[in-house]
Amino acid sequence: MAETLFFYDLETSGFSPREQRIMQFAGQRTDLKLKPIGEPYNFLIKTTEDILPDPDAVLLTGITPQQTIQDGISEAEFLRIMHAEIAQPGTIFTGYNSVRFDDEFMRFLHYRNYYDAYEWHWADGKSRWDLLDVVRMTRALRPDGIKWPVNSDGKSANQLEMLTSINGLKHSSAHDALSDVQATIALGQLLHSKQPKLFDFLLKHRGKKEVEKLVSSGQPFVYTSGKYPSEYEKTTVVSPLFQTAKQNGTVVYDLRHNPQQFEGLTAQKLADMWQHFCKERPCPHPRLPVKTLQYNRCPAVAPLGVFNSDAQKRLDLSMKTIETNLSQLSSQPEFVARLKEALVILDKQVQTRLVEDEIDVDQRLYDGFVGDNDKTQMSRVRSADIGELSKLNVKFDDDRLNQLLPLYKARNFPKSLSDAERQTWQRFCERRLLGGKQQSRAAKYFERLGQLDEQKDLSQNKRYLLEELQLWGQSVLPTEV
Repeated sequence: MAETLFFYDLETSGFSPREQRIMQFAGQRTDLKLKPIGEPYNFLIKTTEDILPDPDAVLLTGITPQQTIQDGISEAEFLRIMHAEIAQPGTIFTGYNSVRFDDEFMRFLHYRNYYDAYEWHWADGKSRWDLLDVVRMTRALRPDGIKWPVNSDGKSANQLEMLTSINGLKHSSAHDALSDVQATIALGQLLHSKQPKLFDFLLKHRGKKEVEKLVSSGQPFVYTSGKYPSEYEKTTVVSPLFQTAKQNGTVVYDLRHNPQQFEGLTAQKLADMWQHFCKERPCPHPRLPVKTLQYNRCPAVAPLGVFNSDAQKRLDLSMKTIETNLSQLSSQPEFVARLKEALVILDKQVQTRLVEDEIDVDQRLYDGFVGDNDKTQMSRVRSADIGELSKLNVKFDDDRLNQLLPLYKARNFPKSLSDAERQTWQRFCERRLLGGKQQSRAAKYFERLGQLDEQKDLSQNKRYLLEELQLWGQSVLPTEV
């Protein structure tokens, strides 16, 4: 099975994959040396009437809901193309910050449309990768041959448009999905040409098995993550402490910090510090130098042997400091035991919030996995055309899938709705747009439009976008706000 990279990028109606939607999808396949294969893909996806976009997101991308309806295809149509042509065996789905952002939107897209939310990036030899942490680790460990931008404060910046600009790479239109895909490929080609060993190592060690093997050795290793400070290039040396309860990750300790300062703290105090919860201002304690490394999120990890003297100077982290703090950590088993208790406390807090939050069924992806019997029924829904769909009689074991069906029909095949289903859809839209414990989505939407309209330095094009958003909001509201 020949592996290929498929670079992809999304432009979305907002920043929450639970509540917002994909407006543009673009992608380009390459071989493992990043040579393009075939023609690129570029789609607009229709915005449905239950969605009020984040106005700030639309001002950034320039894509309006009206444009997606005029020039786009439905979610169901897009996914049929994706699974027929794009999600080929051996495909490595690759992006820039895609694991944390784009992949999450893709999962919710699949879930809403009766596809397994995960198989698209792991079945049939498929996998995923993210160049953002590759860039960060390259900057930290092997920066030679590449120009590295800084922001207005003089701190390291790794935004795609800044990296392409300073290195003279083509990037015609930032925040256009296809342009961003082409820029990401160009950046990948630069990384591969200047630091091929590190690039190939991280590509080879992107998967769960490879990551877990390195992490579970019990030895300190180099770890790059957005959670770490930019002043140290988002990179440090960590020591693995213990596996998480579900065994899909490991809790690691940042060896930049001496653990003695946390000696004697209770599990609750450690939990508060872990999430940096602090009622006092200024906060008297630092954030706990502990985080969970998840094997399936393509973390950028490397053995300690790559941490040469130049990297130690660049990151201001000596082997002596690492060895001293590791020795101190080994002498504090009670600290590690309380960290385990703290993680249990944090997990319970998350579960409590999820139970208390009232969320729509199409946001409940992570409530559980779908069973095999339901997957068979899901394929019947996906394959049904508009005529078959109106007569389709399916019953799922997972009630989420029963509740999704009228929403799936309304968003993709509105003409297939019965009178009862149309009423269900209208009630759903009304509740989604006008409901809320404190302030409805509609009220927030129009409030933000008003705030943006008051800005005097807006361009003519952005004022046009605001007018379009005003018209969109008025057109989809079931009743006046």
